[in-house]
Amino acid sequence: MSIKTKRIEILTEDELRKTISRLTSEIIEKVKSLDNLLLVGIPTRGIDLAEVLEKELSYKTGLRIRKGSIDPTFYRDDQNRVGTRLIKVTDIPTPIEKQEILLIDDVIYTGRTIRAAMDALYSWGRPQRVMLLVMVDRGHRELPIQPDFCGKKVPTRKNETISLRLKSVDNEEGVFLE
Repeated sequence: MSIKTKRIEILTEDELRKTISRLTSEIIEKVKSLDNLLLVGIPTRGIDLAEVLEKELSYKTGLRIRKGSIDPTFYRDDQNRVGTRLIKVTDIPTPIEKQEILLIDDVIYTGRTIRAAMDALYSWGRPQRVMLLVMVDRGHRELPIQPDFCGKKVPTRKNETISLRLKSVDNEEGVFLE
């Protein structure tokens, strides 16, 4: 007998749009030279979120913000616990030396994915600065990693999950606790 868990809406479509707008305004304030900024999405939803942020930043500033992606799978120290998935292509469109990198992920939990992404990133070179943006911080950190930009903090139980849904991928939009 399976127990169906109830899905709780954390951010509605409208609230998600407002949160994205706020996050892009914070990026514009905090990053001194947007010409030097590279958005780097982490699979899976971080890549899609980077796309949304890039469009919003371009709309607000008129600048073309560069973006890429990095798959940290082979840099994880917990592969036996989380398992593997289909590897995504890493796409770093420019040398990263002297670049300000904004790593983008949908949810931060233990911090292990971000640590692995940073290890993978540094295999490409040494950026000027690395920042982190997440849509949701659900706590339970195992490593001392904190986001520079955070959409929402949502304390969760370890057996719960949070999912970011985007229209371009999921045909619905919002953040949900499941």
